[in-house]
Amino acid sequence: MNFKRLFNPDYDRYEGVRPIFIHGMRVGYLVVFLFLGTMSWKSILTHEGSWNSVLAAALCMWAAQALLSLIGVFHPLKMLPLLLFEVFYKLLWLVIVAWPLWWSGRLEGSANEDMTYAFLWVAPPLIFIPWGYVFRKYFVPRKSRVTLPDARVTR
Repeated sequence: MNFKRLFNPDYDRYEGVRPIFIHGMRVGYLVVFLFLGTMSWKSILTHEGSWNSVLAAALCMWAAQALLSLIGVFHPLKMLPLLLFEVFYKLLWLVIVAWPLWWSGRLEGSANEDMTYAFLWVAPPLIFIPWGYVFRKYFVPRKSRVTLPDARVTR
């Protein structure tokens, strides 16, 4: 593969997205599948006793995200909303929970410190999200489509 092709938009295979973004997303989906899937499914399958409902909900969400990430390895653009969900909930948590604690000097040693360090790993996915494609696909209104008459209509 020509190295230069990684950085040129590919309109034939990836709707104008650069292959470097596609490969970066694939690696990200694979990492989520392997690491988050291992952690969440191991916790679910080896759990004994009663569940803390919030922890159980989080584990189930992460287990589902890990399984859906496997689809993203093969279809990265189709699973982009899953990646956007992951990025936005982590960024939102960092802004409304971690930032105020850090700003006030109360993050270190708090119950939220470990989660903050885990959620700071949201930075690499931000690099590999094809933001131009995201805005074209999800925020720019589609041009009205011309509908063809139904050929099955009989007179």
